[in-house]
Amino acid sequence: MIDGRVFSFLKERGYLDRVMEFDVSSATVALAAEALGCDGARIAKSLAFRNGDGAMIIVLAGDARIMNGGFKRRFGFKPSMLDAEETFRFTGFMPGGVCPFAVDPSVPVYLDESLKRFDVVYPAAGTSSSAVRLTVGELFSLSGASGWVDVAKDWRI
Repeated sequence: MIDGRVFSFLKERGYLDRVMEFDVSSATVALAAEALGCDGARIAKSLAFRNGDGAMIIVLAGDARIMNGGFKRRFGFKPSMLDAEETFRFTGFMPGGVCPFAVDPSVPVYLDESLKRFDVVYPAAGTSSSAVRLTVGELFSLSGASGWVDVAKDWRI
């Protein structure tokens, strides 16, 4: 079942018809791509990092990985991912279902440049067996993104 906060958030904005729920896990890029029948690069994975005493989310393409040097240059500190308990505490979502919207406003969301090459991407809808079909512009708007960043590697040809 879709996360209640995400359900309300998307319903209020008219995007509820874009949600897909699966009978199988979509907790990893490979599993989500298989469930959706799409290329794994189109999975918009939301990664949660420490940000001082809080957290931040970076959404990047499924075929991209965080570039430590680029992250440090952009944010001024080394990337450190949250563990499962911290991820839930700060975002309200468990790893594998972290959603880039309907999160506490104190958790900034950034979108990585690796997403810009796609018209449509699929972020999680708050659970490890859901996704939502969005254009990159819709993802930017719905997430209330703090901006675009270039902190990913391995996606450029």
